[in-house]
Amino acid sequence: MMTTHLGRTGLSVSRIGVGLAALGRPGYINLNHAEDLGRDYDPAAMQARTNEVLDAAWAAGVRYFDAARSYGRAEQFLATWLERRAIDPGAVTIGSKWGYTYTAEWRVAAERHEVKDHSLATLERQLAESRGWLGAHLDLYQIHSATLESGVLENAGVLERLARVREQGVAVGLSLSGPRQAETLRVAMRTRVGRVPLFDTVQATWNLLEPSIGPALRDAHAAGMGVIVKEALANGRLTERNAAPDFAARSRLTAVARRLSCTIDQLALAAVLAQPWVDVVLSGTARVDHLHANLGALAVHWDDAAAETLRAIAEPPAAYWETRGRLAWN
Repeated sequence: MMTTHLGRTGLSVSRIGVGLAALGRPGYINLNHAEDLGRDYDPAAMQARTNEVLDAAWAAGVRYFDAARSYGRAEQFLATWLERRAIDPGAVTIGSKWGYTYTAEWRVAAERHEVKDHSLATLERQLAESRGWLGAHLDLYQIHSATLESGVLENAGVLERLARVREQGVAVGLSLSGPRQAETLRVAMRTRVGRVPLFDTVQATWNLLEPSIGPALRDAHAAGMGVIVKEALANGRLTERNAAPDFAARSRLTAVARRLSCTIDQLALAAVLAQPWVDVVLSGTARVDHLHANLGALAVHWDDAAAETLRAIAEPPAAYWETRGRLAWN
């Protein structure tokens, strides 16, 4: 597993990282998430499953792990694994996020799974919680799904508090979501506290179905920001398990994957790894076999013909995010 530096942070990350959104809570929007967990939502069983996935990732050379306050018990599960494995903070890079509060009460059929609040009070509360679990392992703290509508990039109190976090040795970033990702990122790139750019990293959705933020991510990387890509598999839509009859991209994906001797998930991840402005792409799996399949993307020989063929499957951003919003929590 190759490693690289995460932008100007100096943090070392593996090219593929593991995100814990599907491991830390019973419900998530990945296709067939319930089957991935075997419908066993006992916290002890889910901690054990997390340990298995993280053990397999560690053995394969994965050195970047991503969590968030809203991912149920993800930080707790990750902290328990780090302690059990006695992993030194200097040997791994850990990122987490604040801004959403988990509200599902460990249920899959919850009315609301998370509540967004980008206030200073939430930052203070969740920062203390994240530090309580992750301690010295916390390397990167990100605004979770920053948007222009939330006003978080105009909140002086929040920005100044994040600047102090940065001064204390924790890198500061933001994750993005929605059809206006690029606009939000360009505002973030101009955001300064004093004369210093605030954000060290950006975590955004870029995949074969939704590549619209690509030029903005390229510019962010050129400006020194670390770039983390999430949802490279479009929550399972870019895998063999997507059996939706109206998924028109399936035939092109299958043909290119067959030509390159890989699976669709490996093809989708290879497309991300081929972008020169990407530092790390996240695997959001909840199964060891799927993790191993994802890691196979490192051996895929992505080429110009694949890029040209698959450029046509990109969806209009508004349509992509509308479809994502209809995915069922399961």
